[in-house]
Parts: sequence; C-alpha cells; structure tokens
Amino acid sequence: MRIFASKPLLRFLAPLAFVLVVMGTGLLATTASAEKKLPARTPQELLVDLQKAKTDGLSGTVVERADLGIPAIPGANGQDDAELTSLVSGSHTLRVRYSAPDKARLAVLGTYSEYDIIKNGKDVWTWSSKENAATHRTVTAETASTPSATPKTPEEAANEVLKTLGPTTTVTTDSDVEVAGRPAYELVLEPKDANTLIKQVRIAVDGDTKLPLRVQMFGTDNKIVFEVAYTSIDFTRPDDSEFVFNPPPGAKVTEVQPSESPSAQDRQRAEEAKNATKIIGSGWTAVRITKVGDLGNSQTDQQLKAFLDKLQPVQGSWGSGRLLAGTAFSAVWTDDGRLGVGAVRPDVIYQALSK
Repeated sequence: MRIFASKPLLRFLAPLAFVLVVMGTGLLATTASAEKKLPARTPQELLVDLQKAKTDGLSGTVVERADLGIPAIPGANGQDDAELTSLVSGSHTLRVRYSAPDKARLAVLGTYSEYDIIKNGKDVWTWSSKENAATHRTVTAETASTPSATPKTPEEAANEVLKTLGPTTTVTTDSDVEVAGRPAYELVLEPKDANTLIKQVRIAVDGDTKLPLRVQMFGTDNKIVFEVAYTSIDFTRPDDSEFVFNPPPGAKVTEVQPSESPSAQDRQRAEEAKNATKIIGSGWTAVRITKVGDLGNSQTDQQLKAFLDKLQPVQGSWGSGRLLAGTAFSAVWTDDGRLGVGAVRPDVIYQALSK
C-alpha cells in the first residue's frame, strides 16, 4: 500500500510520522500501582527485556488517543488511508490479533463502522465496512513493508522510542503499575535537551512476558499528548480462523495483482524520496527536512493549499512559509517546497531550514 507516495495529502502527513513514531503512547484512564510486587529490575535490565521480548500469539484491545494540536487536514478520504491517518488526532479503539510468524489482524473500530487489515501468510486484505469494500494483495519480500503514520500498538511505539536512546536520554524506573489487569514495570525516558517539546516518555513493561503494555508521551505542560495501551490482552495464540477473511455478499472487491504491487519503479521513487530528505541534528531534537515540491492542480492539492493558507505565515533568513505548531512538534512548509518537522520549538526548525 503505497499510500504515502500516491496521495498529496499524505506527502504532508508522512514526514510528521518522523515525529510521531518517537513519541510514546498510553492509556487515558488513571492507572493504580500494581498490587502484586514484582522482582526488582534495573532500567538497563528492562531495556534488554524489551529488546528480547517476543510471543507466539496474542489478542487484545488497544486504546489510542492523540492530542497533538493538529487541525483537521482535508483530503483524507481514500479507503486505504482515511482510517489509519485519522489516528493522528482524537481517541480510537483498535482490536489486535497476532499469531507467529505471519498472521496478524488489526481492526480500527468506529462508532458504526470497522476498518480491518488482515495478513495471513502472503495474503493481505483491507476491509471497510463503511464503504462495503475490500482490497486483496499478495505480499512478496519486496512489498512486505507498509508505511504507518502512527504507532498502532504499544510494541510498535516502544520500539521506535527506544531508537532515540543514547547520551541524549536519562533512563530510570518508577513504581510498578497495573495495565490491562497485569502487573507491570514502568520505564521512564527523559530527554536531556530542553529544546524538545517532549518532556517524558513512560513505557509499561509486562512483568511476565516483558512485552510493552502501554507507552505514554508527555508534553512540556506535563499533559499526555499521545498515548496507546492495551485495555485487555490475552497471550493465547488465536485460532487460525481469525485470520481468514471472506468478503460479505455484495461487497466491492478490488484485486491487486503482484505486478501492481510496489515495483522497481516504486522502489526508485522511494529512493528519490530518501535522497530528497535530510536530517539536521540528532536524538529528540532532530529535524527532518523533505523536498515536497509544489502542489498540483488536483482537487486534493487545492484543498491542501487552502488548508496551508490558513496557517500562520512565517519568514526568516531561510525564506518564507507556513507554520503548524503542535503540542509536541512543529512543522514548517516553505514557499520553495520544503517541509521541516521536528519535536522542537519553531525556532529550531527555522535554524535547520537555514542550513
């Protein structure tokens, strides 16, 4: 699903993922200290536990909430992207099922609808109950990777957060907690650089399996700005029937042939996009600058242009453009077709654009 490469809206959202994936996530409800006392673990031991943790299968319910200060962005109306990109704001419930090594199912639950991604070996289905439409693809080694705007499970969020560790982060532990009815350790990550808009990330680590159960990210005002966590979880391997999808009668089914999957041309485009991107700085204060080019004349491009025109105009030695200041990141779309994004104050973005 080359959703980021094919839609102008997602050319804007994709760089934001650079910030979102280094943000922790967790559960809205208040979590009490765990009643069951766990054996003591040092921060270093918990980090090793997280890297080694694995399970043969699980099923659970995940709550995700984002309060990133992102206004509604027009144009997210495609079946393959609307439900997933909606995770960058608001509160969402997801159902997760996994069976090693190649079966997984993710369902984004709406008030009156459901959006599913089902992987069963080489078969990948997407299903929208709202649209009564499904898409089937055959995954190969070259097409197995799927872009994601935000972490959809605590494991995914924790893995991305851990990539930021190093001399820029203070790592400690806090009192044990209880998440999804399970005793858990709490690992605390605090950036040392005051220029970042992220104050703290907390990862709840299951006391038994050592898998992440919850990840929380706090902004500079000590409020949780992005979170995802299990509200219930069962480490029993789901039955294989959970990963079998049969489109309901009357559904519109689109069959994507292997030749239509990401090809050498798509990989070339991905390489070009990589070459059009540079990272200024490192760790929590890294800024990603991408050449996004000019907007076209399509309806979606015009909607995005109208959206950008409503943002605050800014200018400096780097040029001029529009500023989107979120609760945990800043983004500047310049008039000469560059997009600078980082979990930092706007002035840090301006400095990066000047280099």
